[in-house]
Amino acid sequence: MHIMKRNSLLIALLFVAGGLSAQTYQIPVSDSDEPVAQGKFQPTWESLETYQVPEWFRNVKFGIWAHWGPQCVEGSGDWMARSMYMEGSREYKYHVEHYGHPSEFGFKDILPLWKAENWNPDKLVAFYKKIGAQYFFALGNHHDNFDLWDSKYQPWNSVNIGPKKDLLAGWAAAARKHGLYFGVSLHADHAWTWYETAQRHDTIGAKKGVPYDGKLTKADGKGKWWEGYDPQDLYEQNHPMGKESWEGNTYWSWEEGVCLPTREYCTKFYNRTMDVINRYNPDLLYFDVTVLPFYPISDAGLKIATHFYNHNMATHKGKLEAVMFGKILNEEQRKALVWDVERGAPNTAIAEPWQTCTCLGNWHYKTEVYEGNGYKSAATVAKLLVDIVSKNGNLLLSVPLRGDGTFDEKEEKILLEFGEWMSVNKEAIYDTRPWVKFGEGPITESTIPMREQGFNEDAYGKATAQDIRFTQTEKYLYVIPLSWPDSGEVTIASLADGSELYPSSIKKVELLGYGKVSFSRTSKGLTVRLPDKALNGICPVLKIKK
Repeated sequence: MHIMKRNSLLIALLFVAGGLSAQTYQIPVSDSDEPVAQGKFQPTWESLETYQVPEWFRNVKFGIWAHWGPQCVEGSGDWMARSMYMEGSREYKYHVEHYGHPSEFGFKDILPLWKAENWNPDKLVAFYKKIGAQYFFALGNHHDNFDLWDSKYQPWNSVNIGPKKDLLAGWAAAARKHGLYFGVSLHADHAWTWYETAQRHDTIGAKKGVPYDGKLTKADGKGKWWEGYDPQDLYEQNHPMGKESWEGNTYWSWEEGVCLPTREYCTKFYNRTMDVINRYNPDLLYFDVTVLPFYPISDAGLKIATHFYNHNMATHKGKLEAVMFGKILNEEQRKALVWDVERGAPNTAIAEPWQTCTCLGNWHYKTEVYEGNGYKSAATVAKLLVDIVSKNGNLLLSVPLRGDGTFDEKEEKILLEFGEWMSVNKEAIYDTRPWVKFGEGPITESTIPMREQGFNEDAYGKATAQDIRFTQTEKYLYVIPLSWPDSGEVTIASLADGSELYPSSIKKVELLGYGKVSFSRTSKGLTVRLPDKALNGICPVLKIKK
């Protein structure tokens, strides 16, 4: 999860006409080990753009994500496996103090310390369902390149090292037992550039010039705990560093200045992803990339999408029920994939279903967030959900887990409060569609630009009772002020007497969880009187029969 630096000219040239033929890719992957399933779709944009988002995804609205892996061991937060190799960083200092210098004790040595000893997927998924989740995502691998299943193609995995468990199998079984759609997120395609910091060394002090462990080989493991394992299968650093890599450039897109990955590297990620699809049959796939993995230099992403859709149809009696996400998509690409927005939202309704992914705290568990009370409140989560749903989107919320596989008591309190609100007001969320306008109020009328993947959610978390959102079903219109008004009254201008948006008469207004409430309708709006005492600490939901 990071803001991407892109070479817009290169990408624009390669995105021409929405796609390329297989022969034009610089690094075509080999599909000899994991062939693409035959079926309706072919690995071209023209074919994939015939995709239709399944109706179930439009209905579920809310999912929870266990963005959890070995980087949670230290409690240093997201990207610690990269930052621990950045001399002087907070993560570097913590690692050196508690574990050792990265030339002697690298991220590979953190892996066996991750035990997941209190992980109970059945209990966790049951809880997530209780608070309102209708789909669940598990992390399959992160940029740290460690696979969280019995991986055929990556020996550095959670069955061989650390928990000694197939985590994806456990999550998948729990999700299906409790009736949640199951998704997997795969992020390891960027280990190639993300881990370049492991090639560095200290520039000052007693360890000046001593290389970190990013260049170690299998031969270096003789007599060590990792004997027989090749660190390059994990770090993938047998290549020159990219231009300005020492200055912190992550090369999130495969642009000018990066050392391009090999065909073997791209194929390995492709094979690992195909292994997940074939073994666990996920309903949803998420990639933390611009458009598709290795796009636009490789056909890996197009082949993965093709296989995922065809494989899904073969396992669903010819009906396509799969959802695959991409970031920073143009209009044509949004026909082939579902658009994912990270930590933000567009300030308009979108015709095609889309998703926001965000986190209760940091993406990987961060002790400082816990100690500093830095989690989103239940009210903030609900505001984001309502705003997103009003715009035809879904919310995927990551709940950080500690290394042992549990969330903390502060997270639990937030989730329980949110769940109580959802239990009363879920009819205004699930199975709804956008109204003729998504909302009204100061935020609706503002220009709120997104940066790269998104990153504008703070604007929506500050919404007040003047900010109102709408959802609807065939029979009802739901009106949702994004907080309780201090005055005890809320006025909805869009429902004014004589409004072209709602010309029908209004005979009754209900407050969910309470019952009928008094109202008046004038040329200025529909004014609703709410109870003297707020029903919850989040926001009211009004229900009007059409």
